[in-house]
Amino acid sequence: MASVEITSFGYLHGSAAEARITIDLRHHFRDPHVRPELRYLTAHDEAVRDAVLATDGIEEVLQAAAAMVTAFLAGPRQDEPVTVAFGCAGGRHRAATAAAVLAQRCTDRGLDVLLVHRDLDKDVVER
Repeated sequence: MASVEITSFGYLHGSAAEARITIDLRHHFRDPHVRPELRYLTAHDEAVRDAVLATDGIEEVLQAAAAMVTAFLAGPRQDEPVTVAFGCAGGRHRAATAAAVLAQRCTDRGLDVLLVHRDLDKDVVER
């Protein structure tokens, strides 16, 4: 069975996660961190997921990521998992939401998915 490994991470907690496909959400998509009522919540919270998914352009990024997964799975190295990493500043909001949505969409397609949130449970980076 084709497999996909998806990681979310925060650039403020270290280098980008190792992946074939890395998507940096820091500069083009609103950060829920700037909203005081969302700052200390995570992608586990519906309010954060709603805020991220309501951001203009995020659905297109998710569709493009799914298309890239499909393209990599069609390639000659089908014995290796496709690795995807979503990064944002802290790894608690944008990246974790996008990673979870892509993981669900891949699972719904019958793919074997491993989802890792590297920095989701780390403390908020005060900036």
